[in-house]
Amino acid sequence: MISNKSIELIKHYESLHDGDLHKVGLQPKMDGVGIWTEGWGHAITDTKGNFIKGAANEKLANSLSIIHTKEQADTHFFIDVQPILLQIARKITIPLNDDQLGAFTSFLYNTGSSSTLVSLINSKSTELYNWWITHYITGQGIPQKGLVYRRKSEAVLFTKGILEFYN
Repeated sequence: MISNKSIELIKHYESLHDGDLHKVGLQPKMDGVGIWTEGWGHAITDTKGNFIKGAANEKLANSLSIIHTKEQADTHFFIDVQPILLQIARKITIPLNDDQLGAFTSFLYNTGSSSTLVSLINSKSTELYNWWITHYITGQGIPQKGLVYRRKSEAVLFTKGILEFYN
């Protein structure tokens, strides 16, 4: 499992989604790249595992939504983290401390994957920090402040063991 600092990092940048404040409970909302998410950034998918995308699919996203309470969001968060931890265990060949594991988990939770970052970690590259804060910071080609802040928080946690928020 990941550390409390790491959980705090992920939840800070994901925030509990409540797309419609006029309804009771949590509702889905679209993220910066148009994917419908719920809870702590849990992506909503169709029966084939495809992301539900775009404003035109709001009704579909709502019909497939399964997270309506904070407790359900927390449960799904820990379910969603498990495959990421397995991915890290398979791809990272060097020991990681709790902060490094958590920072990389946050990155993968948000992006899905990066073979370049895996390589930089495994080689203990001095370029890791600079790469981390300058990549995966756009949504549909446009730099997103939230992603810039998140990447910096992750990179600082990974390299210095310090949890800081920049927004």
